[in-house]
Amino acid sequence: MLGKMMYQPLLISGLIEHAARYHGDTAVLSKEVDGQMTHTNWRTVSDNSKRLANALATLGLKSSERIATLAWNNRRHLEAWYAISGSGMVCHTINPRLFPEQLSYIINDADDRVLFFDTTFLPLIMAIKEHIKGVEHFICLSDRDDSIVEKLPNVLFFDELLAENSTAFDWPQFDEATASSLCYTSGTTGNPKGILYTHRSSVLHAMALCMPDVSALSAQDVLLPVVPMFHVNAWGTPYAAALTGCSLILPGPNLDGDSLVSLIDDCHVTVALGVPTIWQSLLTAAKARGSKLDSMTRTIVGGAACPPSVIKTFREDFNCDAIHGWGMTETSPLGTMNQIKAKHKSLSKDEINELRNSQGRPPYGVQLRLIDTDEPLQRVEEDGMSQGRLQIKGHWIINDYYTENPDAITEDGWFDTGDIATIDADGYMNIRDRSKDLIKSGGEWISSVELENIAVAHPQIRMAAAIAAKHKKMERASSIDCGKRTRFRNRGVASTELLRR
Repeated sequence: MLGKMMYQPLLISGLIEHAARYHGDTAVLSKEVDGQMTHTNWRTVSDNSKRLANALATLGLKSSERIATLAWNNRRHLEAWYAISGSGMVCHTINPRLFPEQLSYIINDADDRVLFFDTTFLPLIMAIKEHIKGVEHFICLSDRDDSIVEKLPNVLFFDELLAENSTAFDWPQFDEATASSLCYTSGTTGNPKGILYTHRSSVLHAMALCMPDVSALSAQDVLLPVVPMFHVNAWGTPYAAALTGCSLILPGPNLDGDSLVSLIDDCHVTVALGVPTIWQSLLTAAKARGSKLDSMTRTIVGGAACPPSVIKTFREDFNCDAIHGWGMTETSPLGTMNQIKAKHKSLSKDEINELRNSQGRPPYGVQLRLIDTDEPLQRVEEDGMSQGRLQIKGHWIINDYYTENPDAITEDGWFDTGDIATIDADGYMNIRDRSKDLIKSGGEWISSVELENIAVAHPQIRMAAAIAAKHKKMERASSIDCGKRTRFRNRGVASTELLRR
């Protein structure tokens, strides 16, 4: 027997409609590519998204067609996001840091019909234009600029499209399993692979992101996504911001430490998200400027293993809770978040610090398991010590890749992450290494991540990479490549001393 409750599809258009109706006056601030700060709000973002949706319809674009964006985190990009997905089309965010050949490949693989771009990426567009013949319209995310027209005839301009169209637009209703956005992996081995998210998966992911045991995002927050929108949809934060109606700060192209300190202090940011290298730069700049980052209550750290020293500095020097998380493009990306349980409050400071250095535990909607590296059907005990291949399943986890390598999951429905990890009895997961990065020495497996974390804890080391070197008797980690490309023995610390520690 079926229940008697209403059914409404979970659609991204519902997020922006909610933000506009109930949080319309809440600020959305945007640092533009020319350095200017634009002040807008959720109501205006919604109105401009509807104007652009009308413009896309006028261009003859239809549901499920792929629309690419090559842009920084700014308000025009945000408005394009909601216009594209809300209309039933697929928003394909492109990482500009890929090689030109990779950019051409993914644009052609996605079969993009339209390409939105920031002015800073015009040279990149010109370099690949002849290799992306399927793109019918180039739309510059700016007002009209005749110098761009000279280089790219028939280019359209975002601001002109908005001016020519009205806000009279009703978001269409469709199946929540409809594709909403497309992101490609970095392509470290072979061509990048596409991950096609759905409206349902994206909305559920946004709801999970706001849970108290994840980011605890609320309408009282001022959110700064430093992670780019072309990296797994900025980890889903623009969706979560609309869902909660919090204030959103879009940092634009300048992500250096000084620029971020200014944004945080001037805009009274309470929550920020980014990768460890960004936070290392931020902490250095904040100390140099004497800023205490007073408004910051928490930061989410992900994208790479975070050195414990970074987490410790945030907490002890800036009174800011640094929350370690883990995920992948294939997981939308939320896989785990490190929040403590009630029973942990009695632990000592050192014990809590040790616990918080892990990648955390999965929220509702995600399940994890460990599989033996040599016996694929053998489960590994979750005792916090035994290592195995990390596999994941859940509401916002990949089922198939977009085109290449369609079989993304195991026969029993799990996605193999390629990570080697441990999981304890409470579900706290610790990434020990990527399976391809593990170092074997004398029959023993050595974690390159643990070696790198020890290295980065040294005050004169900014970044480090542990690399296996050939040896007559055994393969061993005899070289650690650091930020200044110097080995530890050149900084007064021998490699053997480091390994003993």
